[in-house]
This record gives sequence, structure tokens and C-alpha cells, in this order.
Amino acid sequence: MESFSQQLTASIQEYYESFVAQLPSLGIAVIVFLVLWTISQWLTKLAGKAYNKRVEDKLLAKFLTRLTRALFFVIIFAIVLQILGLGKAASGLLAGAGISAFVIGFAFKDIGENLLAGIMLAFNRPFDIGHTVEVAGVTGSVVALNLRNTRIKTFDGKDVFIPNATLIKQNVTNFVLDGFLRQDFAIGLDYDEEIEDARKIVHEQLKAIPGILQEEKPPSVHLTAFDASSKALTVYYWIDTFDERYSGLEIKTQAMSNCLFALSKAGYYMPGDVLELKGYRDQEPKMKVEKTS
Repeated sequence: MESFSQQLTASIQEYYESFVAQLPSLGIAVIVFLVLWTISQWLTKLAGKAYNKRVEDKLLAKFLTRLTRALFFVIIFAIVLQILGLGKAASGLLAGAGISAFVIGFAFKDIGENLLAGIMLAFNRPFDIGHTVEVAGVTGSVVALNLRNTRIKTFDGKDVFIPNATLIKQNVTNFVLDGFLRQDFAIGLDYDEEIEDARKIVHEQLKAIPGILQEEKPPSVHLTAFDASSKALTVYYWIDTFDERYSGLEIKTQAMSNCLFALSKAGYYMPGDVLELKGYRDQEPKMKVEKTS
């Protein structure tokens, strides 16, 4: 027992002396890490400003800024290991990274897949921040692109995080990629009403609504269907989604309201659906209802 206690005391004494001997290196490593990390944060901000000026794509600029911060961290971590005298250990760790990556790749297949997909989307993708997209049954505005997922805010205020791999594998519908979005609505007119005059009235109303494009993509009105009680005029017009002065929903509300008021003022009748009822005087309806037990 005395020999074991002596060995334990000697081991503790040895570790303590080794720790005391490493204290100067550890203190220097901590100071160097704090100084270099502060400098790297400042340089990252400068790089981010430079990316935003030279790169028109805001999403790509943010991704490059995050990548720059990660590279600074790797460099600082390597310097700290050298100060602590762990350069050989770091080299051995990097040498085994290939085997580790092979093993970990199976365990974290989905994470690696989404990470690579995020890098691909950062440089070549079908959307930008603020674009309205539809993917995997989700429609909303793109808020952010992370290394693992893309954040989309739906129009009812929900935040949906879609894995980047899904954006690579599935179809993505971008409603505002070129800035133009077409809207439409239908107007039902009585069969006795004049079509061409109604089309002119609608055209005049669309010209007076701010936000509806006139020259680049002029509006149009066409006869598109014959319903049971009316014939349908469909109104088509385009808006510029990059123009933040106008709301697409407000433009559509104003267009429908103005066209309805103008047609009603001009004497046009816009009937609703007609329900046909048949009356039987002395005859019973030709319908049998069987009783079930």
C-alpha cells in the first residue's frame, strides 16, 4: 500500500510539474488566440464589406464572409497548437482525417450531403434573398441560406427550414427571378352584354392603376370561358416585384374594385351562378329513396 501511494503521489507531482512548466506556453497561447481572433473578426468585417461592394449577389457575399471567418479560425487554431508544442499531434490528426472522414461520412451522410448542396447553392442557385419561391410544397420568401438548410418564411408568418439537398434534387419555382409577375382575375358578364366595349372599359381602368406595367408587358383582356349563367372575361396584367413602392395584393384589389365599379356604372350586368329548380304539380319527383335496415 505504501508503494502504491508513493507511486500515486509521484505521478501527481510529475503531472503538476509538467502543468506548471506549460503555464507560460498556455498563457502565451491564450493571449495569442485572443489577439488573433480579434484581428480576424475585424478583417472578416472588412472582407464582408468588400464582398458586398464587388459581389452583386447578397447571398453569395454572406457565404464568402462566413467562409473567410472559418478559414481564419483554422489558421489561428494551427498557430495555437504550435505554441503549445502540439504541432506533431496536429499533423497526426490531419493525417488521420482521411480515414476519419471516410468513417464519419457514413454516419453523417445527410449532413455532408446538405453541406455540399449548400456550397453549390451559394455559387449557383435559382433564387436570392427576398425572392418568392415554391419548393417541396412550401411557398414563401427566401430569408437565408445556411450551410445545411435554407430558411423560407411563408406568407402566414411561418419559418420553414428546407434541407439544401432538397433544393438540389427537387424542382424550385421562382416567381420573381426576373422581377416580373403576372396576375389575373375573371369577370363574369351576362350573355347579352357587348364584349368589346367591356374590354375597352377594363383596359382604361388598368391604365390608371399605379404599379401595373404598360409598355414592357401591357395588360390584356380575353374571353376565356362560357359558364352556366355568364361568359367569363379574364384580365391579365404584369407587375414589377422589384418595385417596393407597390404591393401585389393591393394592386390586384384596386384593379378588381375599379373594373367592377366601372362596368357597373356603364350598365353591365354581372350575374351570379344560376340554380335551376323544377316544380312538380300533381306528379311525384322521379327519385326513389330506398330504406336501409
